[in-house]
Amino acid sequence: MKTPVAFLIFNRPDTTEKVFEAIRQAKPPKLLVVADGPRPDRPGEAEKCQAAREIIKQVDWDCEVLTNYSDVNLGCKKRVASGLDWVFENVEEAIILEDDCLPHPTFFPFCEELLDKYRDDNRIMTISGDNFQFGKTRNKDSYYFSRYNHCWGWASWRRAWQHYDIEMKNWEKVRDEGWLKDIFCDSSSVKYWENIFQRTYEGKIDTWDYIWTYCCWLQNGLTILPNVNLVSNIGFGNEGTHTKSKKNIFANIPAEEMRFLLQHPSFVIRNEKADSLTQRTLFYKPIILIRLIKKLGII
Repeated sequence: MKTPVAFLIFNRPDTTEKVFEAIRQAKPPKLLVVADGPRPDRPGEAEKCQAAREIIKQVDWDCEVLTNYSDVNLGCKKRVASGLDWVFENVEEAIILEDDCLPHPTFFPFCEELLDKYRDDNRIMTISGDNFQFGKTRNKDSYYFSRYNHCWGWASWRRAWQHYDIEMKNWEKVRDEGWLKDIFCDSSSVKYWENIFQRTYEGKIDTWDYIWTYCCWLQNGLTILPNVNLVSNIGFGNEGTHTKSKKNIFANIPAEEMRFLLQHPSFVIRNEKADSLTQRTLFYKPIILIRLIKKLGII
């Protein structure tokens, strides 16, 4: 393996250790670790943060370790955004894992091969290890293209991350111009994302990833998604920042093996059917759809 890995950690040494072990098996030559500081109103959190950082000292392979640890709590948005700014100041490209995203071993070569293949293709902004299609294979290839940049295990380049704008400076302008109507054909999706982006812009949602979605869409950027799920989110529960419910249909989806040699699509075209399912299940959930998913036994 030649690609650097960025590892984002916080206050969960139990999941951090599991993900670290997966990284250890991959043996990246460079490990860049980003950590947020403890919240002062959470008793015992400082000790948990320190325990998570201690795990990084277990690196026992030939690896350059760089750390960016905050003494104070910056929150999800500022810590991840500033941390990834630092990552891409140091490296041209990276595979990125958070402390609750447990990858299959084949996730690493999958990302590495595609980082190389699409390095100079500005249409591609991210490579994700996530598949939320509930067993539906979208083509005969190893992956497909999507507008949704799922980030439970992903990879990208400096040339893409340079477009990240934490302040969303152009939001009011593109909002008023009806930009989202050029992206979505249905009014419900337009309303959903306008609400999400507006609340994020106003600071009512403390997260970095909606901003990343916004920035990718401004560039008409695409994400590569595998036809099998390569990363399992093991962080659902009370200590999850945005993943509280263990009953969530996206919790603990098993990570599967990607077969090699990779089969590459002949054309770079977004898969509309896959994106439609994602919008309906992950981002917009009518009660009738939730009942259907439960009836089918997906939950």
